[in-house]
Parts: sequence; C-alpha cells; structure tokens
Amino acid sequence: MMSEQLGLLKVIVVQGKRLVIRDFKSSDPYVVLKLGNQTAKTKVINSCLNPVWNEELNFTLTEPLGVLNLEVFDKDLLKADDKMGNAFINLQPLVSAARLREILRVSSGETTLRKVIPDVENCLVRESSINCVNGEVVQNVWLRLRGVESGELELIIKLTTPIAPAT
Repeated sequence: MMSEQLGLLKVIVVQGKRLVIRDFKSSDPYVVLKLGNQTAKTKVINSCLNPVWNEELNFTLTEPLGVLNLEVFDKDLLKADDKMGNAFINLQPLVSAARLREILRVSSGETTLRKVIPDVENCLVRESSINCVNGEVVQNVWLRLRGVESGELELIIKLTTPIAPAT
C-alpha cells in the first residue's frame, strides 16, 4: 500500500515548564520527536527546568496518520540519558481541520477551525484550538508529560498542505 503524502508538518518545540530534576539540582533537557519512522530532536539546554527552545522540526505527514510522540531526556555525559517524561499528540484533528479549510477555501486572515478538549485519550493540559493563519493550519498545544511527577511542553504545530487543484 502506498502511503499518501498529506503535507509538511512543522513542529515548533516552544518551551518546557516545571520539568523534573534528574541531576544534582537541575536537568539538561532535550526533546526527541517521532512520527512513524521519522525522528528529530532539539538542542540540549543546560541546567534548566523551564527551558525555552523555540526550535522548528520538520516532518512529512503521510496517510495512514501516525501519532506524534515526544520524549524529554536529560543529557548525561557519563551515563545513559535519563528520561524526563513523554507525551503524544493525535494529528487527526489537525488533518480534519486542514480538510475543512480546503472545503471552506479559507486562505487569508485568521479563522478558528476547531477546538480539541483535554480528555483521557490525549495529553492536553488545556483546550487547544486549531486555527487557519494565512493559509497554514496551526495548532497550539500544552502537553502534560507522562511517567513523571511534573512537566509540561508547549508546541506549535503547523500543517502546510498541498492545495488540491480546483476541479
């Protein structure tokens, strides 16, 4: 089965808040993102529990849709990097919103296409809105890290879809 290319997914890892301490007094966090067989990671920010990365990582989005997985690690020089929690985000709402944008032919200005509510099926800290901003479909999310005492990550996810030719 051929996987269909849906577009370019840009993930901006904005910041982390209240990350857990994995070293003596702090941590040296970085984030690894995985989508299917694609992997990308941010730079390491030394001795920081509220790091600001503002780093953009690119993925190709294909059908069938995968889930974007994130894992935060503490960089260690002498031993294996410690885990600092993980989270995931379902990309289906973003893709549905992109399809809606094509149907509505929204191309300029800013329009809210849909909202995603925190529930047991996701890692959202609070409601996340998916907007169309000048033709790009953009979702801003705060994700709660799992498997750790505390920690949240802010992401901005942008989907640039090839515009379907008008029939």
